[in-house]
Amino acid sequence: MHLRTYYPTVVLSDIHLGTSHSKTIEVSNFLKSVNCDRLILNGDIIDGWHLRKAGTKRWQAKHTDFFKVIMKMMENFGTEVIYVCGNHDDFLDSLVPMTFYNVKIVKEYILETHGKRYYVTHGDIFDRVTTQMKWLARLGDAGYTFLLWVNRFYNQYRTKRGKPYYSLSQAVKQKVKSAVSYISDFEKVLVEFARVRKCDGVICGHIHHPANTYYDGIHYLNSGDWVESLSALTEDADGNWNIMEYHHVLADENEENKEFTLIYTAS
Repeated sequence: MHLRTYYPTVVLSDIHLGTSHSKTIEVSNFLKSVNCDRLILNGDIIDGWHLRKAGTKRWQAKHTDFFKVIMKMMENFGTEVIYVCGNHDDFLDSLVPMTFYNVKIVKEYILETHGKRYYVTHGDIFDRVTTQMKWLARLGDAGYTFLLWVNRFYNQYRTKRGKPYYSLSQAVKQKVKSAVSYISDFEKVLVEFARVRKCDGVICGHIHHPANTYYDGIHYLNSGDWVESLSALTEDADGNWNIMEYHHVLADENEENKEFTLIYTAS
């Protein structure tokens, strides 16, 4: 039996359940390795955009298993679950705010911990493309999905030649000037809003770019995603925040039961 690591708070976002690119098994394995007082699901957990197009055929047993793992955490550890709606799971907006059992469904949340206040939001409402040009956001989503599809075959090619995983989309974000500028502007806007709300920091997702940094004294945290970054935010008992990355050893494609090795890196 594996010992679970305790964290007061764990934050996940952008799992995109219902898509073929969601690393559902990996995120479920990660949750099985921890226990926490508070689990924040910070938007785009379920990908309603893709489910609307593809229907229930996209929903698999492993996606349901993810929620079963969370229910076990609630039952065994008393974990409180805060589900913050994003743009891909905007079908939940009509339920906001809603509380049942130990679950809260909200659009935004204020986390108070160790004498500090963090403004928690998925981040899509601060993205002009998402809020004002939804058609462009959906076009960009289609392009990103295509890039992930190409990336899958490219990495199969690399694996056969003994080369490590390479993320095309992450490379684009890091090298294309407009993408770098977009990420920087997004972060600064969120930080300024947190300052206006008299918060010490902001916790978000949305742009699939994990971060743990400061802007003029405001703590900016982004939990990344479970499509490529495979990252989460964790708060330790002293109130320190870290980015935790999940790496797995690729198993033989023909094996039924694949084994994954966890390696956590703190930033």
